[in-house]
Amino acid sequence: MNRGLLTLAAGAARLRLAPAVGGAIADWHVGETQVMRPAQPGALAENNPRGLASYPLVPLSNRVAGRRFSFAGLTYPLPDLLDGLYIHGAGWMLPWTVQESGPAHATLQLDYPGGPLWPFAFVAEQRLLLLPDGLRHEISVRNTAEHAAPLALGSHPFFPRTPQARLHFAAHHVWLHDAARIPTRRVDVPPQWDHRHGLTVGRVTLDHCFAAWNGLARIVWPEHELALSIAADPVFRHAIVYIPDGQDFFAFEPVSNMTDGINRIDGTTEHGMAILRPGEQIAGTIRFTLEHTA
Repeated sequence: MNRGLLTLAAGAARLRLAPAVGGAIADWHVGETQVMRPAQPGALAENNPRGLASYPLVPLSNRVAGRRFSFAGLTYPLPDLLDGLYIHGAGWMLPWTVQESGPAHATLQLDYPGGPLWPFAFVAEQRLLLLPDGLRHEISVRNTAEHAAPLALGSHPFFPRTPQARLHFAAHHVWLHDAARIPTRRVDVPPQWDHRHGLTVGRVTLDHCFAAWNGLARIVWPEHELALSIAADPVFRHAIVYIPDGQDFFAFEPVSNMTDGINRIDGTTEHGMAILRPGEQIAGTIRFTLEHTA
């Protein structure tokens, strides 16, 4: 099923967007090389952005404890979006519209009036520019409510996991979590999770929020003599690393807020949620650059 796919092209690079499926990237390849994980069987037909290459995270990233939060003296319940969880905000659950496009670029927009998926109105936008050897992805979210509201943003790209794939990034801290994967304690990154010099993907199983990330990461696929560099703007101060056991993919997610940051906005924790007045926005750009290592 096509689901209204939009294809961008630059040299040998092709990127397919699925605006109606959560504003997601369906797949991205350069020649025969899949840079991001390709669309999984049935994902487009089932309207499932979690089975595609990448999807936007607005107006926040990851889980919210107890599917509720309090703000400005009111408590807001949130719906079950996945296995009893409220996770990844509203953007991935809704169709986006194509505002403008060309051979190698596109602008997608989500105008959300407020409702069950999130109590406050916002407008989110994605600007994507495909290059022969990379991708520039800008994400923004603007408060269109009549009062101040908490907002955050991020991106959830999946990557192919090969036997020799290595992940490099530097962060000062990581959040330990409870059985529901809600953060409980921030600690220095332990040696077995320290990716500064690169670790083989799958050496450890992770689904954790890393804090004080420097905005740079690198994925190397030695068997393909390829590497992908990721450079994210400072607004993306956290990174979620998802390396499930026994799967052929993993995720490295640049995000602005820590997991369950919405429930920490009244404390001293660096939660990453922005409290925006009406008309204010937050925005950030993530740059992906592919290179041959031979």
